[in-house]
Amino acid sequence: MIIFEQFLTQYEQAIRLSFFFGMLAIMGVWELLSPKRELSVSKPLRWGNNLAVVFLSGFLIRVMFPAAAVGMAVFANNQSWGLLNYYVLPYWFVVLISVVALDCIIYFQHVMFHAVPVLWRLHRMHHADLDFDVTTGARFHPIEIILSLILKFAAIAVLGVPVIAVIIFEVLLNATAMFNHANVHIHKTLDRYLRWILVTPDMHRVHHSIEDDETNSNFGFNLPWWDRLFGTYRDQPRAGHRDMVIGIHQFREVKQVSWLPGMLWLPFIGKVSDYAINRRAWKDSKD
Repeated sequence: MIIFEQFLTQYEQAIRLSFFFGMLAIMGVWELLSPKRELSVSKPLRWGNNLAVVFLSGFLIRVMFPAAAVGMAVFANNQSWGLLNYYVLPYWFVVLISVVALDCIIYFQHVMFHAVPVLWRLHRMHHADLDFDVTTGARFHPIEIILSLILKFAAIAVLGVPVIAVIIFEVLLNATAMFNHANVHIHKTLDRYLRWILVTPDMHRVHHSIEDDETNSNFGFNLPWWDRLFGTYRDQPRAGHRDMVIGIHQFREVKQVSWLPGMLWLPFIGKVSDYAINRRAWKDSKD
């Protein structure tokens, strides 16, 4: 197990990149063969700029935190930090509970990025995308990515998450985020059963609705249980998946939301208004 862990640590970046590009290719082809919705913005334009944000964030993370989350896991376990290091448990159980716990933490982090005005300003770059496809799943403001990584560091240290669990979680989170943002058609019957174990594109698309009450639902990225457990689950959008409007009311210009400079500037537009989750009045809000 130690040798396997050392192998994963050494090749962690290559493993994650392989899954990223592999999932991007699979979902991209699926979108071409069986799209759910017609796109409103040029696909090359959106893909080019959305992926540019991904590479920019990746570069900044590597400069600021060369070892990233895996490095924190190695350090924390070498120091015997974390709750899971205080109990003698089967290793497979520690890995499993770590992955589930991290997923739950990401759920609450996502809720907070909607509930806290200054965090929403960062997160709205993700929601301002006028279309919903596989690249939307990787479109996050670099500052949000950095804050998310710091929170992940804290969670790993407090829980004592093993290295293998961190790598599994990172790969799963990345792959499922790209899957559940994909513009693909899945049969209603299959989707109904699949969303009990995995967040599906139809389930998560509701979260990208222009309607505020629908935006503030279905926060899960990987496991769908948290939304059902904490009362944020919404089955379907009112307008239906093909007719619903994607994005944010006040950001509808392609230059502002689909070109890299405009995307990066979105958090700094307008005043911080009184925004409480599930009580946003779009007509009065400047955020």
